[in-house]
Amino acid sequence: MADNNKKNNNFFNQNPLLLFIIFAILIVLIFRSIAPNAVSEVNNLTSQNRVMAYTYSDIKKLAKEGKLAYVAIGRNTLRVKLKDGEIITVNKVPNDPTLVEILDKYHVPYGAVNDSNWLSDLIFGWIIPIFIFFAIWMFLASRMQKGMGGVLGFGSAKGLIKSEKPNVKFDDVAGNDEAKEEVKEIVDFLKNPDRYIELGAKIPKGVLLVGPPGTGKTLLAKAVAGEADVPFFAVSGSSFIEMFVGVGAARVRDLFNQAKKEAPSIIFIDEIDAIGKTRAAAGPMGGNDEREQTLNQLLAEMDGFDSNEPVIVLAATNRPEVLDPALLRPGRFDRQVLVDKPDFKGRVQILKVHVKKIKAGKDVNLEEIARITAGLAGADLANIVNEAALLAGRKGKKEVNQEEFLEAVERQIAGLEKKSRRLNEKDKKIVAYHESGHAVIGETTEGARKVKKVSIVPRGLAALGYTLNLPEEDKYLMQKHELVAEIDTLLGGRAAEEVFIGEISTGASNDLERATDIAKAMVKIYGMTDVAGLMVLEKQANKFLGGFAETKDYSEKLQQEVDEFVKKFLEERYKIVKEKLQKYKPVIEQMVKELYDKEVIEGERVRELIKAYDESKLEEVIDEYNKKNTQNNNEEKEEKDENGNNS
Repeated sequence: MADNNKKNNNFFNQNPLLLFIIFAILIVLIFRSIAPNAVSEVNNLTSQNRVMAYTYSDIKKLAKEGKLAYVAIGRNTLRVKLKDGEIITVNKVPNDPTLVEILDKYHVPYGAVNDSNWLSDLIFGWIIPIFIFFAIWMFLASRMQKGMGGVLGFGSAKGLIKSEKPNVKFDDVAGNDEAKEEVKEIVDFLKNPDRYIELGAKIPKGVLLVGPPGTGKTLLAKAVAGEADVPFFAVSGSSFIEMFVGVGAARVRDLFNQAKKEAPSIIFIDEIDAIGKTRAAAGPMGGNDEREQTLNQLLAEMDGFDSNEPVIVLAATNRPEVLDPALLRPGRFDRQVLVDKPDFKGRVQILKVHVKKIKAGKDVNLEEIARITAGLAGADLANIVNEAALLAGRKGKKEVNQEEFLEAVERQIAGLEKKSRRLNEKDKKIVAYHESGHAVIGETTEGARKVKKVSIVPRGLAALGYTLNLPEEDKYLMQKHELVAEIDTLLGGRAAEEVFIGEISTGASNDLERATDIAKAMVKIYGMTDVAGLMVLEKQANKFLGGFAETKDYSEKLQQEVDEFVKKFLEERYKIVKEKLQKYKPVIEQMVKELYDKEVIEGERVRELIKAYDESKLEEVIDEYNKKNTQNNNEEKEEKDENGNNS
């Protein structure tokens, strides 16, 4: 019985408009039952039949003739009783003050009567205005509820955060085997909590997933909930922050209350750095009160539930360095799991997962794709597979081949090919020499990344051409000679313009910027020179997002020495690069010729030309190319003539 009452109360709490309508109907019925049935004796006779019709002027005439026994004056009607007992009702009475004077003059008794409809007055005067007011109030309340979590339940997370049971499993998460091993014991605890409680073990309350964007942190969290088959409460850190102080803290409380009611469960907070930034960062004057109150409430909630309570908090961030130390201490987020970019084996696994969703051809070599996509995250690989499928569909193919995959990789790394942006002969010549310089230096310098492709077809937003240098294997450290090789490769484009054209262009601006950054890093961060020795002048701002934060805590003299060294070092490397390009001038000229013919040269062709030159066989390779090119041109010409004759 108590359960039925509770259900009824919950029903009316969720439907206040229905409760208001029922209450209004009851008031109308009660009012109608106690309302007076008559005002005067004339009202009792209003339903009697009338013998004939009378007008307002007839009433005045009857009064003068002395035939009236009683007159009841209303707002809109006159109800008259004649001396012979007849009852007369006259509607639509004009506003005439002379009637009372006539009745007084001829001594006719009169009184007042309420001729209005009490039910219509109640409906139009009370019920409808109240209903309109209530409807407006409910509309505003619903709008405020979306923005603030409710009017009566201010800041409530109900409706904003709902539990779900993801279908994602660990088999759907590839490339992060170490991270999966770290979170598997959480799944076991959620499935069998008694096993750990009996041993006195305490499962971590919180697990922080740390890694670069696109590495699958959210997917891994869903996989934990999917494997454990428990409710999953997913929310972004920014959804707690509102312009109203206290809303975020209220939402945190409500979130944890919901999770405890459905325990065992998992709470997942994505981008937790939105609310978890260190409070000391705001300085002695304090920071955002709303954000700090939300963080304080989160800290209190993570301390509030028992360690044996089967509620696990997972959070994800790519900025762990900005989080408050109180959030990272043992007892809150006890464990940090690194979800890093995949290695070669991991990339193959990720590609296999995504290729299952498309119709791939038999010639698709996922290992080759994985080898040339070093440094890309799981989201990038998923995008490459999808882009390859789109390219195949655009070409009208029935399956996705290796050709589409390679083109999708180029799109991901270099940008969209813009064939409509045609270069004039002057610009085409500059770009051809520029990219040939990059390619030759990259192939002839020890420690440089090998060339995959050279193109003078514009790509991306501003690139008029590109040289695709890809690592042959995953590298986590770079030695000094490899950094120097990277600088030489970057300077090769500008050097080729100066050596073979005689004048430089604006095309090397980005190359010079990147070369300067590497040279400064060698001095200020890596301690690879004698200028600053082992002293670090800059600190890395974020190892996942990249970039460096300069700390100006060294002298102006040292800064001047750094600037002079970087300038002198780049000039020395530029001189060496120009000398090497002079040596390989025949190779550069042949590459420019082939770029004019085909617009694209594969890396294998670049290596073939350089090897032939080193072995004094370049002329033979060039002759072979010229013969083959002449033969192809003749075949194309014959095909055109044949098509023309047929037409």
